[in-house]
Amino acid sequence: MIASVRGQVTAIGPDTVVVEVGGVGLALHCSPGTLADLRVGAQTRLAASLVVREDSLTLYGFADDDAKGLFELLQTASGVGPRVAQSILAVHSPDAVRVAIATADTAALTRVPGIGKKGAERLVLELRDKIGAVAVLGDGGVTTVGGAPVWQEQVRQALIGLGWVARDAESAVAAVHDSLDKSADPPPVPALLKQAIRMLGRTR
Repeated sequence: MIASVRGQVTAIGPDTVVVEVGGVGLALHCSPGTLADLRVGAQTRLAASLVVREDSLTLYGFADDDAKGLFELLQTASGVGPRVAQSILAVHSPDAVRVAIATADTAALTRVPGIGKKGAERLVLELRDKIGAVAVLGDGGVTTVGGAPVWQEQVRQALIGLGWVARDAESAVAAVHDSLDKSADPPPVPALLKQAIRMLGRTR
């Protein structure tokens, strides 16, 4: 898996950038905002997400790991592929996307080309518990909305740190959550992490 690329920018197109890494030019699909900060001849470091299809290998580039993580998380929602996920991040910043999902702001989500009202509602329904707690500034000051149980985010981040992509990490966390006795407190995070790893088919 390619998690990031670092090298010299050799070409910039309408929606791609070519970064030379070790003598190999890698083409990454990027949002206009990411491309705007790049310059031909300059060194750059881009977080990267590799999307594998039967007939293609496509790299998507991001200014930071936060945007990359959200890009991968968005694709866990039904009907959201890499193109739509990138379109969302081209219209909204990662923080704005999280706030829109946490507050069920479907109007903001439908400003993204390709996302209608039903698609926006599905994003809110499927991702609201996955994005973590979000701070929102309102008339009464800053409040926190949304968010899954703390252990879910801790296990998700641990799995990503061990090398799994966000989509697989989310699936494992969801499977662990479904297996728990909801009437009792969850086990310690290390035990939950081991359970998630077993569900991913790897023993430690």
